[in-house]
Amino acid sequence: MTFKDLGLSPPLVKAVEEKGYTKPSPIQEKAIPHILAGKDILASAQTGTGKTAGFTLPVLQHLVATRHPKYRPLRVLVLTPTRELAAQVQDNVREYSKYVDIKSAVVFGGVNAKPQIATLRSGVDILVATPGRLLDLHDRKALSFKRIEVLILDEADRMLDMGFVRDINKIISYMPAERQNLMFSATFSNDIKKLASGILRNPVSVETAPQNSTAKKVTHKVYKVDKSKKTEFTIKLIKDGNWNQVLIFTRTKHGANKLTEKLVKAGISAAAIHGNKSQGARTKALKNFKDNSIKILVATDIAARGLDIPLLPHVVNFELPNVPEDYVHRIGRTGRAGAAGEAISLVCSEESEYQSEIEKLLNEKLASTIVAGFEPTDTDPPKRAASQSKGSFGKKNKGGGSQGNKPKSKPHFKGNKPSEPSGRGRSNPPKKKRY
Repeated sequence: MTFKDLGLSPPLVKAVEEKGYTKPSPIQEKAIPHILAGKDILASAQTGTGKTAGFTLPVLQHLVATRHPKYRPLRVLVLTPTRELAAQVQDNVREYSKYVDIKSAVVFGGVNAKPQIATLRSGVDILVATPGRLLDLHDRKALSFKRIEVLILDEADRMLDMGFVRDINKIISYMPAERQNLMFSATFSNDIKKLASGILRNPVSVETAPQNSTAKKVTHKVYKVDKSKKTEFTIKLIKDGNWNQVLIFTRTKHGANKLTEKLVKAGISAAAIHGNKSQGARTKALKNFKDNSIKILVATDIAARGLDIPLLPHVVNFELPNVPEDYVHRIGRTGRAGAAGEAISLVCSEESEYQSEIEKLLNEKLASTIVAGFEPTDTDPPKRAASQSKGSFGKKNKGGGSQGNKPKSKPHFKGNKPSEPSGRGRSNPPKKKRY
């Protein structure tokens, strides 16, 4: 099977091949024909398998094949949960559309809106956006959703889980009822599938890997480490292994900053990326990590989804996530596109139950090792991940400290113009997070 066999036009095939791809991935092979046929789809595939190309290529072909006025009304909208993912998706759209007459743009918060407004008013076919900034621009009348033909929710479960429910409801309410809807995500819980049934019309379900599965070429290692010695052990791993590119996850922003400072003091080049960093700082840190200017990127779970870091060899869970599904998303940064990767978790006594919940989710026992000199001596009782069950919308610390503990109402969608969430159990709606 080739990209040409899937029905893609020569200009698109040429652009794909120039990126080094000659054979479609399973998600592309299954999704592209359905999208070209105009069907709604609900697609789930593990990260690093080409989901972005899976929806970008057929949508580009649709735009090229259908006439449009010269002023280029906005016809395709891609919603993503984070700025980094939005920028990455736009990079892919730009690369794949280099040989066709399609104009695309990206908008997100944390940067000056004026250049974005100027770009939109000059005419854009495809817009990649985060929900908060998109609504801000709509309120400023910088764009219209009235001509939208295709709506794409990328990392849809993450968006809903991060508290963008009301934003998404509002955006959809501005759109025409007749449109194609595509939902892509690394995983989909049963709750998310139920919600999707209110957005998608007679969707085709596309899955290329079991839910919550991890890449086959990822090696899992667990080290039982005393809580007070985690930083020292992390430095030892990096130096003894001569690691040159490592993504380390912490649960909180403060923890990310603290670990980064200690790594730098130990002579290891490192930077932190989390929600309290300015967009300029986040972009610079990611760029420096990708081009190997720094060895270590310390991140909260804001970086767990969507970041495309080619051939990343190591991911370290400095602290286990208290939501087991987030383990899958974190380590999905390594072992991408068939490459080998290593996922290392440092587990202290109080995190033992988190490890058990992760093992249940993966249906796999993670072998543990104790290294002399770093034995766990802490005796704190294990902290139960209360209400953190699969697909829950309870209180979650999404790697962002206190902001992750804000209660969120469960999303409700009905037809193409969704109703507002019930806000059950409180009189005031939750505050929206602007990414």
